[in-house]
Amino acid sequence: MKYFVAIMLVMSLCSIKQALADHEQILVAIDHAPPYSALDDKGNARGLILDILNYIKHHSDEDIAVKAVPCPFSRCIRMLAQGEVDVMGGLIRTPDRERQMAFVTPPYMALSSSFVFYSHQHSQIEVHRYEDLIGKRIAVMRGAAFFPRFDQDSRLDKVEVPSERIAVDLVLKGRVDLVIAVEDTADLAMNVLAQPAHQLRKMDYRHTQVIYGHMAMSHAFAQSHVGREFTEHMQRMAKNKILDKLVAPYQLPAIPPQLLSEETGSTPKNTF
Repeated sequence: MKYFVAIMLVMSLCSIKQALADHEQILVAIDHAPPYSALDDKGNARGLILDILNYIKHHSDEDIAVKAVPCPFSRCIRMLAQGEVDVMGGLIRTPDRERQMAFVTPPYMALSSSFVFYSHQHSQIEVHRYEDLIGKRIAVMRGAAFFPRFDQDSRLDKVEVPSERIAVDLVLKGRVDLVIAVEDTADLAMNVLAQPAHQLRKMDYRHTQVIYGHMAMSHAFAQSHVGREFTEHMQRMAKNKILDKLVAPYQLPAIPPQLLSEETGSTPKNTF
């Protein structure tokens, strides 16, 4: 009996030690997606989700470091789903992702824009309506979500690539016909990526909607004490308009009042 109690005591101490170790730092997945997140040549990260988490950290009772984990978008998603990182930002909320991770509401990004398609400037391709996309090779970032009709359309020839840079490069090299992008950020992103946007031509067809970007947590982190506290901080920041101030330098609008209602069990699913 004493031997059993000793084993249980050791296991309990190990569990406490592991819990404390798990809370020493928050691992934040960061992909290179300017202007909202960016990595320099040395792998140093900056961006809106880090601004938000660092604000919460400095106004929290928890003594926890926020550590950026640079990764390609699809790998960031996979690492979050597997619990290898704790948090990721700017994500579209979809039913499939909801099964893999925990979304924080309300979203902190509400971008009224359009999904648009670009071809090479010398291409003869024309896209005037959605059906014109059929038969075209379209570069898409692996793991990304766009708008439901496009995401779920098995008729389309989508070429998955690991980054926005590669997607644009494939169009410029004539290896695909089109690339899909968010209109309000595409030109800025290509400028940051030092890509020749003037060599691309925007198609007439566009899908316009409000695009919501969420913070998402791994299921394990969301259920931890620190994860719950950070979620509560995030919700208070939204209600107190602090989030509006943090997103303003990124030329993002304030969070729509209807998304702040506590009665809203889930926010619209059309996001990044």
